[in-house]
Amino acid sequence: MLSISFLDLAHNAMNSIGFLKGNLWFFAGVIFFAIVANFIPEPTIAPGSDARNKKNNGDEKDLMKRHRRQVLYSGVITAIGISLHNFPEGMAVFLGSIKDLRVGLNLALAIALHNIPEGVAVALPVYFATQSKWQAFKLATLSGFAEPLGVVIVAYLFPSSISPEILEGLLGSVGGVMAFLTLHEMLPLAFDYAGQKQAVKAVFLGMAFMSASLYFLEISLPGEMSL
Repeated sequence: MLSISFLDLAHNAMNSIGFLKGNLWFFAGVIFFAIVANFIPEPTIAPGSDARNKKNNGDEKDLMKRHRRQVLYSGVITAIGISLHNFPEGMAVFLGSIKDLRVGLNLALAIALHNIPEGVAVALPVYFATQSKWQAFKLATLSGFAEPLGVVIVAYLFPSSISPEILEGLLGSVGGVMAFLTLHEMLPLAFDYAGQKQAVKAVFLGMAFMSASLYFLEISLPGEMSL
């Protein structure tokens, strides 16, 4: 998600609409989602009197429930961020299909492959928290429905055209949203559960994997629709 935020969405916004406007849109997304997250009740696992006496079996179970609630919260927030990111991808498939059906099919296939690690990022914390494969599958699938929703909105609400500057700005804001939720929610959890060194290794491995995904998405597009 950090790779998508900084190397894809924010980077493209600054290249398309300028450094200043791109940054303004990016940090507008950060501030917007920080305000939204502030109003979402976040489960805490801060040690209290019960946690200090966690040798008791009941207290240990209660602490595990709190951990799982926090991870579930992270998974839900991640699903929201991925949905915001997927929404314009649906627009891209629709616009590409209008230009040429082959372009639309190639773009749809590339984005589908590109969405696999995004679905994993949603499903894993939900599965850990609920121990339910069905719940993890359901939330990951729901986050993917943002793409066909983007198609519907573009087709019916904006039949003529969308300002490229506004679209790039919105994508930059989505990058800010994803960067915030990654650094605010996912990375601290990774530090807690995997340790700092393992978490940092995983971050760069994930960024490399996503960069490769973005590269294959790039080469699948025609020159005038390149990322």
